[in-house]
Amino acid sequence: MMDKKNFKLKEGQPYITLNNLLQVVGIAQTGGHAKIIIQNEEVLVNGLVETRIRNKLVIGDVINTNNIQIEIE
Repeated sequence: MMDKKNFKLKEGQPYITLNNLLQVVGIAQTGGHAKIIIQNEEVLVNGLVETRIRNKLVIGDVINTNNIQIEIE
């Protein structure tokens, strides 16, 4: 079963980078760990494999990794 989470951007915050999101929600312990997860093609953004570590995620983006789905609000 997929675990669904929502991540709310702060007011005035236009985006969050993929590597930071993985750390903030607890999927990656460190920036280096986040980089490895992304480079191993374990992360989907809006249904497509994402390998850009600092990809800017905006409201409406959906991230899937390790049976976790995160929606940016």
